[in-house]
Amino acid sequence: MSLKIIENFDSSFTLDPEAKETLFAFLKNETFLQQVAEQVKCQQVEFTELLFQPVPYSSATPKGMPAEFEPYYQSPEHAIINVPPNFMFKAKIFNPSRLCAIYRKIG
Repeated sequence: MSLKIIENFDSSFTLDPEAKETLFAFLKNETFLQQVAEQVKCQQVEFTELLFQPVPYSSATPKGMPAEFEPYYQSPEHAIINVPPNFMFKAKIFNPSRLCAIYRKIG
């Protein structure tokens, strides 16, 4: 079995405005914000409204994310989470199949 190396992966996507609104409502829900804050060990978090599609690991994308989002990965003031699959399903987002959301830590 050999590994296929992907040199270029198009990580761009567009969400239907209604689906985006529904998804953002889930990601900004107070109960969910508290769960995220507990997981990242801070008092409070705020959704930055930044989403990205995970990409295959490569020399250009060693963190598995588009390069423009890597500063958030390295920032102690931010947290990156996988969007829960049930949120994607309820918002009727099937493509892309996975998304990550960026939160700002407060306190």
